[in-house]
Amino acid sequence: MAKMLSKKNTSGRKWFFLPILDHYILTQFLIPFSVLIIGFILLFIIGDIFNDLQDFLEANTGDKAKLPIMIKYFILLLPGNVRFILPISILLACMYTMANFGKNMEVTAMRASGVSLVRCGGSIYLVGLIVTGITFWFNEQLVPVCERQAEILKDKTTRGEHYRSDLQNMLTFVSPNKKRTWLFKYFDVNGVQKEVLLKKYQNTLDSDNKRKLQWDLQAKEAKFIPGQGWEFVDAVLTPYTDDGFMQKQSLKYPILKKSIDELPETPEQIINAVKPPEELPVWTIYEILKNTKDMAENCKNVYRTVFYYRLAFPWACFLAVFLGVPLAAKNERAGVFKSIILAVVVIVGYQMASEVFLILGKRGFLNPIVAGLAPTGAFIAYGWRNIIRQT
Repeated sequence: MAKMLSKKNTSGRKWFFLPILDHYILTQFLIPFSVLIIGFILLFIIGDIFNDLQDFLEANTGDKAKLPIMIKYFILLLPGNVRFILPISILLACMYTMANFGKNMEVTAMRASGVSLVRCGGSIYLVGLIVTGITFWFNEQLVPVCERQAEILKDKTTRGEHYRSDLQNMLTFVSPNKKRTWLFKYFDVNGVQKEVLLKKYQNTLDSDNKRKLQWDLQAKEAKFIPGQGWEFVDAVLTPYTDDGFMQKQSLKYPILKKSIDELPETPEQIINAVKPPEELPVWTIYEILKNTKDMAENCKNVYRTVFYYRLAFPWACFLAVFLGVPLAAKNERAGVFKSIILAVVVIVGYQMASEVFLILGKRGFLNPIVAGLAPTGAFIAYGWRNIIRQT
């Protein structure tokens, strides 16, 4: 490799496509990258087996039925594990590849032949960009579906065949503006809700910064009609006095309808709101923020921070290459082992910074944009600075 490059013209930097060089670097990178992914996947599978195997073994399911159920369950857990495997795998593979090139003086030969450090890692940058897109797709499309199916599969196996994944018992929902509290004894996201209690609070706050109760509504059934609103069956509406303590005369209705303007929540929004924001796709978080104009500030901080964090997280894969190429080149004489140790330190530092900023953003100590994007932006800027210095 070094002899081949040393014969090339060194009269200027080369930025165009170099098929032989790019193919060589790509193949040298993909070998450790593939090995690392397979190794990490096996470690995660072993960990999942230790965590969940006992629950399946104790389930009242036939012995012949347990094995295919367990295999399907552990396969469904894989996408959620892979999204965390990809950044560390691509960084370790990048550091290992570039450190090997440095050890054999191949980086020196490339740069002496007019190929800059940025251009040396061109094919690796391309892989990092592709993996970034894959990670984003995993986070927003594949992982939520697979994790939900895995949860349903485990619950059906451990709780029995009569378990219904679409029916939740004793579900409580508080509107983001704190003006309505819902309690569903039986909540079916795709059907009729049973035994519903709804409390509506006044718009103004009292001296203790609390809202006074305006009325409550009890109904045997409730159904959301798209484009119209909620329809309550066998409803009892009880208004309260202005101080929110004394009940007035209750009113009974065979059918009571409330418009979307008065009760804007939908079953889908309710089920999404009771889920942690981390389990929601970014477009669902965006819709919640967009449609809830008077959301409480503390709730808004949580949703906005998670939203920007989820946009930034997939770029950790591209960030790994941005950091790996210059750091490996900087330590090319130190050998592969030191580069790998440095890679682990860097990715752990990035993950810790991201988690700290995420917590501070959720609690309102940092602006959500800063909390979600700053760690990734800072590490990319640091990697770019190292590339420029090495160049």
